[in-house]
Amino acid sequence: MKIQIDNLNINYTRSGAGDMILILPGWGANITLYEGIVQSLTDRYEVISLDLPGFGQSEEPRTAWDVEGYVDFVIHFLKEMNCNKVSLIGHSNGGRIIIRMANRKNLPFLLEKLVLVDSAGIVPIKTTKQKIKIRTFKFMKKIVASKPVHAIFPEALDQLKNKSGSEDYRSASPMMKQCMVKAVNDDLTPLLPNIGCETLLIWGMDDTATPLKDGKKMEELIPKAGLVTLEKAGHYSFLDQPYIFKKVMQSFFGI
Repeated sequence: MKIQIDNLNINYTRSGAGDMILILPGWGANITLYEGIVQSLTDRYEVISLDLPGFGQSEEPRTAWDVEGYVDFVIHFLKEMNCNKVSLIGHSNGGRIIIRMANRKNLPFLLEKLVLVDSAGIVPIKTTKQKIKIRTFKFMKKIVASKPVHAIFPEALDQLKNKSGSEDYRSASPMMKQCMVKAVNDDLTPLLPNIGCETLLIWGMDDTATPLKDGKKMEELIPKAGLVTLEKAGHYSFLDQPYIFKKVMQSFFGI
């Protein structure tokens, strides 16, 4: 289905009946990856899954949004869905959005339960090697961005950024690159103790993108949080261990 939110064409699915659950995908992901989660919950809930702006079949933001910009968008989307209360499931970057939303005051709807799956939001402490890499990048960026060098090699700056960035960064459009930089540098650790909702954390033990230590930190800091770890599962734990994941979710939501 399609809907216009904030003058953007947004793609989403809506199925089942009952109290509302909204699924927020990870960075670069689209709603098709989460069909198994949707199907496991529709016996008792109305489940909505959407392509966030810039991903899947949804349009990119017109400006470079930070995480708060995505929170604003999700609030506007839920108002269009006539939402009075909602539970949220967020994978990876979707978890970032949920953490910030749960810290908003005076939301126009009630947040019930939260599920953070291999969630992003904790910025890791950089190693000495990473610090040296960052300093080198900043030094080279200053050189290639200078007027004389830029005049001779106008594409050098973009090439440097692409070479230094992750695969997600390299594959992103110019607008989404800006959004990604804002997201990955947003450390949400101080916000975790403010989350008042019952929160389920599900983590793949072999997750290298958002390592298990992040999940343990969230369990420690979120007052009503419980952590479930899945063996032989990585950053997409719901795809690596779909049966166990389904049972954990259904138990949490009382199905």
